[in-house]
Amino acid sequence: MSVRRLAEASVQPASFTFNKENAAAAKQWIAKYPKGREQSAIIPLLMLAQEQEGWVTKAAIETICDMLGMPRIRGLEVATFYTQYQLNPVGTRAHIQVCGTTPCMLRGSEALMDVCRSKIHHDQFHTNEKGTLSWEEVECLGACVNAPMVMIFKDTFEDLTPERLAEIIDLYEAGKGAEVKPGPQNGRNGSEPASGLTTLKSEKAILKSTRDKEAKAAAKAAKEAAASAPAAAPAAVVSQEPAAPSAPVGPSKTSKPKTDAPETSPALTTPSPVKVSPATEKAASVRAPRHSAANANQASPEVEGVSKPRSGPITKAEPAAAFKSPETKQPAAKADASSKTGKPSLEDKNRPAGIERPAAVDDLKLISGVGPKIEGTLHSLGIYTFAQVASWKKAEREWVDGYLNFRGRIERDDWVKQAKALAKGGVAEYIRVFGKKPV
Repeated sequence: MSVRRLAEASVQPASFTFNKENAAAAKQWIAKYPKGREQSAIIPLLMLAQEQEGWVTKAAIETICDMLGMPRIRGLEVATFYTQYQLNPVGTRAHIQVCGTTPCMLRGSEALMDVCRSKIHHDQFHTNEKGTLSWEEVECLGACVNAPMVMIFKDTFEDLTPERLAEIIDLYEAGKGAEVKPGPQNGRNGSEPASGLTTLKSEKAILKSTRDKEAKAAAKAAKEAAASAPAAAPAAVVSQEPAAPSAPVGPSKTSKPKTDAPETSPALTTPSPVKVSPATEKAASVRAPRHSAANANQASPEVEGVSKPRSGPITKAEPAAAFKSPETKQPAAKADASSKTGKPSLEDKNRPAGIERPAAVDDLKLISGVGPKIEGTLHSLGIYTFAQVASWKKAEREWVDGYLNFRGRIERDDWVKQAKALAKGGVAEYIRVFGKKPV
């Protein structure tokens, strides 16, 4: 992807505010996201700003980031990543996006770009002398069957010729763009074949209701014909009745070889018409043998030429959450109370030292991963300040992680680094280190 940068400072406005209508729309977009996730509205809000100003300005990015409570660098990342945002001034009356991907290219999109070069500017992203028109080449716009095509604002103009595009550009230049009807410009409706329908001309082949209607009409006509026919010609009436449908003919088996193999035996055809009860099937089944690590480690004389245990460990350490088949599971031994809970002992030497509750208690919830419940648990252990968390050694972190049943979360979230930043300079230092506010 090419590098996308903001416009020069000389063309950037000093400030940005949404107009009344877009301000209300922005509030509606923000309300769609749950509390704490309002930053997800950055994409639609940037699009609202672009529709209002014609392009996305630096002031608009900063204003929207402040509205959503997110670092401005995050807004700049979004605006410079998505090519749907125009980062430089575009034509005030029309910005023409010409599709240049394969279907449109094969149908003449290069000729459309030549029209834009001659009537607007030789280079993309440059306005004409009056500043009313600009153009660019874009990737697929999703109307390949109507190629070639262009998009102006939110409208697509398809089945274009260079002459027709020149007419559309002149109308937009004259301020009459609203008079141009979007869609195909060659007279066809939607995406139907240009030469007219060649298939599915009748609904009879696809709609059962139509076929049933025709069958009822035919039966009614035959009945009326039978009632009005002379009595001396009953045979003719009978002949008008539709023939009963014949039974479907199965495939021929004459080419199948006759062998004693189970695959060709007619007695073993599937599915079997005789069903066996689950109880009978279970009684006839053989239980899988219990897994034996010693037997599994025994060398096979037929393969290895020797009968003895293989070298190496018999068992391999594997994660506790790894799946084990039922036959490999051994009866669990009785565990004491501490092993049932999974928590380390409070008398463990690696437990972090606690303190008496000070007069000023730090808000431990500022550490990512600590909520009100976890904060209460830490308080019960005598942990009240960021400095205490910042001083934890590896063994102490492992003890707290096991006591909270976090399975490595303290290391993943880097509580110690967060606590050091908060202890050193509070939220301001946290933002300097991590580039975002604590959540």
